[in-house]
Amino acid sequence: MTEPPDPAIPIDKLVTSGVFRLDGGEWDVDNNVWIVGDDRSAVVIDAAHDHQAIARALGDRELMAIICTHAHNDHINAAAQLADLTDAPILLHPDDGVLWNMVYPDREPDAPLLQGERLQAGGVELQVLHTPGHAPGAVCLYAPELGVVFTGDTLFKGGPGATGRSHSDFPTIIASIRDRLLTLPADTVVHTGHGESTTIGAEAPHLEEWLARGH
Repeated sequence: MTEPPDPAIPIDKLVTSGVFRLDGGEWDVDNNVWIVGDDRSAVVIDAAHDHQAIARALGDRELMAIICTHAHNDHINAAAQLADLTDAPILLHPDDGVLWNMVYPDREPDAPLLQGERLQAGGVELQVLHTPGHAPGAVCLYAPELGVVFTGDTLFKGGPGATGRSHSDFPTIIASIRDRLLTLPADTVVHTGHGESTTIGAEAPHLEEWLARGH
């Protein structure tokens, strides 16, 4: 399903459904695909499950890049087909190469995402924040002019992303959230990889609770 865009906010949300696979397990998931830009050009954050649905949501806009917040299969499994359809480059932090290769053993991302890099999407600037923990190369994308951060699976409404599977680490994700996300303005809207959005101010008071529960 696609939520109707707000003309004042250059962000569209598309929810796609599929299967997350890791460590021999499979889970049915709904993923948030975020499209950021204007009526001429945009980027896609996390091309999940259905490249045709994403292409329809883009419409006539030029796709400038496919940005991967991390390389778990459910966040990248439509990236290659969408890239082939649109000639857009796929961007991924190099530390997630091991996860990427599980999905695409014969294809590499087109360019690296690096801490501090600034990307342009239809007049919107996205700042790359390297936030390892859920995955080694996990990143968040901060749009200061919009007061929004796209957190992938690093921070959700209710706490950190999962760290119980391979290539993840709880102390690392806590450090990433504490040092690179909770330092953002409290009214920053957090657009997540799954489920509902939240704000930095709503999540920040619960850091000690997350530490106590250990996940």
